[in-house]
Amino acid sequence: MLHRDKEFNKLDYSNQTMPADEYEGCTFLNCDFSNAVLLHCTFDSCTFDSCNMSMANLANAAFRDVEFKECKMLGLQFADCSEFGLSFSFHHCTLNHSSFYKTKLRKIVFKNSQLHETDFGECDITSSLFDNCDLMGAVFNQTIMEKSDFRTSYNYSINPEENRIRGAKFSLQGVVGLLGKYKIIIE
Repeated sequence: MLHRDKEFNKLDYSNQTMPADEYEGCTFLNCDFSNAVLLHCTFDSCTFDSCNMSMANLANAAFRDVEFKECKMLGLQFADCSEFGLSFSFHHCTLNHSSFYKTKLRKIVFKNSQLHETDFGECDITSSLFDNCDLMGAVFNQTIMEKSDFRTSYNYSINPEENRIRGAKFSLQGVVGLLGKYKIIIE
């Protein structure tokens, strides 16, 4: 079933399976998708605002040009999403313990978000923006982050020898996050 340009307010699918419908240009406000199964759901040009998506099953869910605002998104496995057209942005979201492992997320936008222990291993995040994000414990391993912007983000640890960082932008204060493996003292 196709839902176009609808607003869903306080929808509660926690611990339930959401119908495998298509949502185009829809807005989800204050909805609870915690532990929900979003199997084969398609979201095109949708906005999720102040929603709880924690621990939702994203198997084969499609997110195309989707914006998340002020959402709680703990423990999500974005690698399980449909890869076709995968595109989203995050503003003021909490994505702790989530995983983007091996996903292709070029030009993804994270603004004012918390990404503690989030896995970006083997991702392609080329030309992405991490604006004022807390990346404490985030995993970057064999990650392509060329031309990405980390200048205003903090608490990251990125090994330049294990990741492709050509053209990436970092602040002078953030350089410490690139040299951590050398156990040197920077004052």
